[in-house]
Amino acid sequence: MTRFNTVSPEEATGRTKELFAAIESKLGVVPNMMRTMANSTALLEGYLNLSGALATGSINAKTGELIAITVAENNHCDYCLSAHHFIGANLLKIDDTALSAARKARSTDPKTETILQFAKTLITKNGMVSDADVDIVKQAGVTEAQIGEIVGHVALNILTNYFNNTAKTEIDFPVYQVAAV
Repeated sequence: MTRFNTVSPEEATGRTKELFAAIESKLGVVPNMMRTMANSTALLEGYLNLSGALATGSINAKTGELIAITVAENNHCDYCLSAHHFIGANLLKIDDTALSAARKARSTDPKTETILQFAKTLITKNGMVSDADVDIVKQAGVTEAQIGEIVGHVALNILTNYFNNTAKTEIDFPVYQVAAV
């Protein structure tokens, strides 16, 4: 059972209505997470702004989705795991093997795996990574700008994971559940 109400696109007014129009023009629908975030226009707009900014960075969309899956699995967020699995498979055409591997911070591509492992390290160490942790990523050919963007992707996904876990947002994608602990 959800804990927060959703705002429907038909009921939205002002800035929220504008944000919903932009979301709907891009995705064709306004997903439940965004409808729920819309209880605070500031939260919804902040999420969209950071997401939009990261989309223009040097971490490509496929890697961003794989990071999102790694983070969702580690933060036990079924909503985000389901959403990012759907986006990865259907919009970005990432194969199921790669999507499943990302849940364990794994990849057949060594550089991508290093990025996913670093994302997982950020979570497990609450951001308090060591020089060695950063050196491993640099040695894989990841630039300092990209390392910063990885931190940004992790932070964005922690925001959505914590929000959806708090709100118990109704999943409006095919459901994937995090592995039992």
